[in-house]
Amino acid sequence: MRKVLIIDDEKPTRELIKRMLESFNLNISIYTDGENVATGVKAIEQIEPDLVLLDIQMPDGNGFDVLKQTSYKNFQVIFITAFQEFAIQAIKFSALDYILKPIDMEELQSSITRALESITEKIDESQYSALQNNIQPQQKKKLVLKTLESIHIVDIENIIRCEADKNYTSFYLADGKRIIVSKTLKDYDILLSGHNFFRAQQSHLINVNFIDRYDKHDGGSVIMKDGAEVPLSPAKKDQFFRLLENL
Repeated sequence: MRKVLIIDDEKPTRELIKRMLESFNLNISIYTDGENVATGVKAIEQIEPDLVLLDIQMPDGNGFDVLKQTSYKNFQVIFITAFQEFAIQAIKFSALDYILKPIDMEELQSSITRALESITEKIDESQYSALQNNIQPQQKKKLVLKTLESIHIVDIENIIRCEADKNYTSFYLADGKRIIVSKTLKDYDILLSGHNFFRAQQSHLINVNFIDRYDKHDGGSVIMKDGAEVPLSPAKKDQFFRLLENL
């Protein structure tokens, strides 16, 4: 039987989540021992859960502090948070999961089911390291890319471009590596917006810092510094040229 630990500073929230989890009829044991960073860390060490539902804001710190302080890290984690853009972005960059308050039952069930299905994978400690980096506003962001074989931690400034292939996305890096992940380009377009990335065409997302030139032949394309030729959508030309003017 899987062990699920709820860490939240509000007792009514812990009890509400527990009742929701019980209604899902899953084969799990539910613990509500964590009410702050100190008791959350203690509960993790004693219970050794398979899954932790972890509140971000707590009186004596935050959920990130819990992950930093506990020596036992062999569990999946789902963050619970009111909308905080910086925290949510850090979580997404680190390829971790979250649910928003007020908690929606269907969203909770979906997240729990997804976590329990991948419980044997556990969370790689490198994801926690990336998370600790990404929650620091002044730090350069790191993106966690998960493939079937590996977990890659990539500095986003070293991504030259991303290319879609149906439900897969290929990342082309400055060191010549290519990493293929089973997520859509749309997911990364949303995540990387505001970080010098431009959707040049439906299947292509480019890092503007790696643009070499614009080639007018054959309808127009963007030549990247690694020599890649990326087609430019006619609908994006005006936006692209305005972007070039501001570089």
